[in-house]
Amino acid sequence: MFDWIDDLNPEQQRAVLHDGGHLLIVAGAGSGKTRTLACRVARLLSSGVQPERILLLTFSRRAAREMLARAGQLAETEDARRVVGGTFHAVGNRLLRQYGAAVGLRDGFTVLDQSDSTDVFALVRHDMGLGEKGRRFPKKDTLASIYSRVVNTQEKLADVVERDFPWCRDAIDDVKAVFTAYVARKKTNNVVDYDDLLLYWRALAASPGVGPVLRSGFEHVLIDEFQDTNAVQADIVASMAGPNVRVAAVGDDAQAIYGFRSGSARHMLEFPDRFPGATVVKLEQNYRSTPPILAAANAVMSAAAAGFAKELWSGRPSGDRPVIATCVDELAQSAFVCDSVLEQRERGVPLHQQAVLFRTGHHSDALELELARRNIPFVKYGGLKYLESAHVKDLLSMLRLLDNPTDELAWLRVLGLVEGVGPATTRRLMGELGVDDGVAVERLLSDDCPQFPAAAAADLAALRKALAECTFNDLVPAAEIERLAAACVPLFNRRYHGTAAQRLADLEHLRSMATEYKTRTRFLAELTLDPPSVTGDLAGPPHLDDDYLVLSTIHSAKGGEWQAVYVIHASDGNIPSDMALSSADETEEERRLLYVALTRARDTLVVTYPLRYYFRRDPAENAHSYGQPSRFLAPATAAFDTVSAGEHVVEDDPVAGELAALWE
Repeated sequence: MFDWIDDLNPEQQRAVLHDGGHLLIVAGAGSGKTRTLACRVARLLSSGVQPERILLLTFSRRAAREMLARAGQLAETEDARRVVGGTFHAVGNRLLRQYGAAVGLRDGFTVLDQSDSTDVFALVRHDMGLGEKGRRFPKKDTLASIYSRVVNTQEKLADVVERDFPWCRDAIDDVKAVFTAYVARKKTNNVVDYDDLLLYWRALAASPGVGPVLRSGFEHVLIDEFQDTNAVQADIVASMAGPNVRVAAVGDDAQAIYGFRSGSARHMLEFPDRFPGATVVKLEQNYRSTPPILAAANAVMSAAAAGFAKELWSGRPSGDRPVIATCVDELAQSAFVCDSVLEQRERGVPLHQQAVLFRTGHHSDALELELARRNIPFVKYGGLKYLESAHVKDLLSMLRLLDNPTDELAWLRVLGLVEGVGPATTRRLMGELGVDDGVAVERLLSDDCPQFPAAAAADLAALRKALAECTFNDLVPAAEIERLAAACVPLFNRRYHGTAAQRLADLEHLRSMATEYKTRTRFLAELTLDPPSVTGDLAGPPHLDDDYLVLSTIHSAKGGEWQAVYVIHASDGNIPSDMALSSADETEEERRLLYVALTRARDTLVVTYPLRYYFRRDPAENAHSYGQPSRFLAPATAAFDTVSAGEHVVEDDPVAGELAALWE
């Protein structure tokens, strides 16, 4: 019945064919976990399970889409499109649109992205006068971080502040007041943030009225990257598991590297206890890397404090041993990496099949200069998201106030675009328009429109015209964006002088994205929950051969693989970061981060660290500190070959020879 089953190894087959209870698939790096999960979905579909009764939760919409496309091909059916698949936040949004009234949500709520949530904290902080008390008070970003950490770890505020934000402990009473006001403000404006989507979903699943209805809608719940779930997500999975609902989770506790987002491998380790009778299947055959690379990665993890014991192995032919390069300083490290990259290129490995990985973004600064000097193009991952650019948020705010007229942030942004309207005038206009009453759009377009400054006449006319066309006509989102973009022309020409044309072109990209959607609400929600990345990430000029080296933080590289991988700055203080050594858990996460970096390599692995770190860019000043290899490499030393870069030892002493000649 399933011809493709024969292509799976015995453990993968066991995971795919498992029946009768909950399942945890411990999938080592490169062990084919995506394929295994897709095959399990295909097997369920081929066995007669209705696609609408399968819930697939992933950490990106693209992952869900690709997994379901593969499942549909294997099962030779288009039914996979009807599987309920997506991120936790996207599925939560979908369920809350349907059942939100049961937990107190009003229809038409708007989803705030992370930057919007931070801006709401800024408004609350300002309105409460907390920045004017003559003492330091946490800024909006810190408040947002504390709030999200409390919600996602489900720990007490006092405990989170004491452990992670000790400099805020004296302000904890005011922080509590800010959080209370923040929650109330969201309620008033009918908006929810990312964390709310999870909290309200959990409340739905726990409610006596709706909870059984949610569970009765599914027979199978499948979760990808389970090691990255936070406490609320783990609760949601448990609450969706009823008597007739089977949970299958796949993940690798050795790749749990998102503690800063409150993700924790603890939920994976506790799976057998939380789901009694669950079967645990380990996938240890690696299809990516050569045996010498896996030997190094296994050795690094051999000293881990806890986790599911696993030993990755490969049936691939043995290749070159990985290398540790000791470099005299950062300049020598950059030169060594460039030399190695060019050497691999001459051997036939394209630049885009080579990646340089590092702990944090600034670690590549010196390397980027050397790459530019040698005319090696590169792309660096980890830039601004497309939706974070100011001009895109401007237009989306116009859409948001059409969708939710009580959205305070959207009105603040849109009115602030108009000539002659400053912060004080914006506040006055919002009150006169009746933003809190939900009648602001109607009043703005009526003859009863409040008095705007004289300088605002042209901008206001264009804005009212565009909003009226969207309000009084039944337009799809793409058409609404087209009308609103026309109103943005004079606004952008003045506000973004010199870059207006490029920014308006970005709005055309936004319009093309909207062509897939029939409703404004769905477009805004999905765009917020799964935003695209910025399109202009190339950090070097285009080349005729259209090839480029990949530079990436290790976090951004997770899920990727390359023929040749260079891990730079693998010294104590960098990996592990000296900012992540306050607890044993943080130190273990840093070990897993190095493991993730090592297991991205297929054929060639090079790890480098500088011996000297100069305090200033000019080495001639000679003020420096010494580096030492990462403590995590100690158990793996025997698995690496060692080389030195930047220092050349000559056997003959030319000065002694010259002196000897004088003495003859």
